[in-house]
Amino acid sequence: MNRRIKLTLSTIALLHLVSSVAWAQNAPPSYQGDPDVYRVIFEDQNFRVIASTRNKGVHDKVHGHPVASVVYYVTDCTTRTYGPDGKPGANNTAKAGTARPVAVIASHSAENTGAADCQTIFVERK
Repeated sequence: MNRRIKLTLSTIALLHLVSSVAWAQNAPPSYQGDPDVYRVIFEDQNFRVIASTRNKGVHDKVHGHPVASVVYYVTDCTTRTYGPDGKPGANNTAKAGTARPVAVIASHSAENTGAADCQTIFVERK
């Protein structure tokens, strides 16, 4: 194989590797990454509101939160988060009726480890 073909193939392989790493770090937003769990219930030019129902034992698909938001817990929720590499992270417990800020998260997933379904509402400013 001549040098030009080797260089072209190497460049293609490098671009593929870089784009794969970038994709792993920037997963689709929650409502696109796992529409079985997250759904947009309101959207206008200023805000997006996302309802989430993670049934007992469900581990959602990898997704991101590309903008800072606020999450309101409709029900009590016990959740274990996982990094983009699938490694377990923090365990979180929240009571119904509470709200918390959510930082920008490029990629993660979450599992409902509680005794009941977990329902939340996310409010994102656009």
